[in-house]
Amino acid sequence: MSDAKSPNNTLASLEKAALTFQRGIEREGLRVDEAGNLARTPHPAEFGSKLSHPMITTDFSESQLELITPVSDDLAQTFTTLDKVHQVITRGMGSEILWAASMPCVLQGDPTIPLADYGESNLGKLKKTYRNGLGNRYGRSMQTICAVHYNFSFPDSFWSNLATIEKTSNDRTYRDRRFFDLIRNFRRFSWLPIFLFGASPAVCNSFVKGRDHKLEPFDEGSLHLPYATSLRSGNLGYQSDAQASNLKVSYENLASYVQSLADGVTTGYEGYEKIGIKNDEEYLQLNDCILQSEAEFYSTIRAKRVAPSGENFLQCLLDEGVEYIEVRLMDLDPFEPLGISQQTVRFLDTFLLYCLLADSPKNSDELDQEVKSNVTLAVHEGRKPDMELMDNGEARTLTDWASDILAQMTDFAAHLDSVHGIQEHADSLNIQRTKIKQPEHTPSARILADMKEQTIPFFRFAMNQSLAHKQTHLESELSPDTEKQFADFASQSLKNQADIDAASEPSFEQYLADILAGYPPLNGS
Repeated sequence: MSDAKSPNNTLASLEKAALTFQRGIEREGLRVDEAGNLARTPHPAEFGSKLSHPMITTDFSESQLELITPVSDDLAQTFTTLDKVHQVITRGMGSEILWAASMPCVLQGDPTIPLADYGESNLGKLKKTYRNGLGNRYGRSMQTICAVHYNFSFPDSFWSNLATIEKTSNDRTYRDRRFFDLIRNFRRFSWLPIFLFGASPAVCNSFVKGRDHKLEPFDEGSLHLPYATSLRSGNLGYQSDAQASNLKVSYENLASYVQSLADGVTTGYEGYEKIGIKNDEEYLQLNDCILQSEAEFYSTIRAKRVAPSGENFLQCLLDEGVEYIEVRLMDLDPFEPLGISQQTVRFLDTFLLYCLLADSPKNSDELDQEVKSNVTLAVHEGRKPDMELMDNGEARTLTDWASDILAQMTDFAAHLDSVHGIQEHADSLNIQRTKIKQPEHTPSARILADMKEQTIPFFRFAMNQSLAHKQTHLESELSPDTEKQFADFASQSLKNQADIDAASEPSFEQYLADILAGYPPLNGS
């Protein structure tokens, strides 16, 4: 087995400025009423425009908030900002509550789940049509699942430092290649953060009503699997049979990655062709292909960059290169008022650095199958004693393999702590070691233990946590400066949307056709 390079001169030679990472957090959360039902109210007006607000928007549903922090290299500042946003939206929601869990509240069926509405501009119609397509393809209930997305990048000084160590040129080709080394390793080891941080071992009965599943009853209102970690990451969550059977995304390099995603946006799929594109004047989806756009691709990690408004994202990614990566497998932590903790981020930073510097095997069908199988096992049986995964064709227990990876990460955490004069990376690593030795300390196990000890269903557990977090945010002091800052954000966002709405535009049909025309050249068709 060759999991990683031993920490060597590469790690030791990385300087403090190089190891000051750039981060952003996106936290999703459902708005629910005092009875725990999905809120049917519009996006609160005092939050401004969800189309153009920099920090407060919506995801799939009008009732599904998405809170976004700006990019920062100061972790404490990132969490201070995230905390302020939570304080603002908690006060702005009035009697409504932000749901603390990834798996949704009690649902009353797809017709009761409102799509997010972004106005009558072509951009607004595009965003709503895309969501309508998701609902028609997968069902609206699945889209109410929430997560934390972690955006991560290295500063320019890191790439300069690393390129010098590796005796190569610090050009875009080099950075793209190394980003995909990281991505391949993250996928290979993605079962590990699923085990450590998965927090969706149970669901309300209403979530799977009418669907095939292999969950077991927990009580009259809940279903679960006894050793599950993150049902959100399994076939009841963000999985797509159409993608799994018909889309093979390459992680070999940037060009093959872009081409394979463009294939998905240009290859028809019979099941979606049956839905149709339009019903009278209503668009049912953007197209009838495997993917409506690259945003529909479900993965634990994505290569990203910020594309200028109106430009094709994949074309921009191909032309300009990878700017950052987006980690997408993190469940909301219902024990944390912000949905994620600084301690967790310290581990992710260490893990991502490890994934970059570790030996990164190239793509193969066998490895891809192992990755998928290991994730499935970690999702459904991650805490099962002596549960085995496959490592390059060899069976290994999850606990042995996880312990080995964390042992290799020890010097990474120590070096990060040393250059920054802290102990937090090592502390977080030690906490994860405890989870490996004692899985009852994982969030998934703690959720089921609380439900059992308190004799409560999943709904009541999540509602209790949601109410506790609301109280925490209400008790935190919201300064006048912060109130004014967010009032200004809201006001400016409404002005920005008004400008967008007032701009002269082609018909939506032409607008959509122009967007879709950008994909065929990317896959050579």
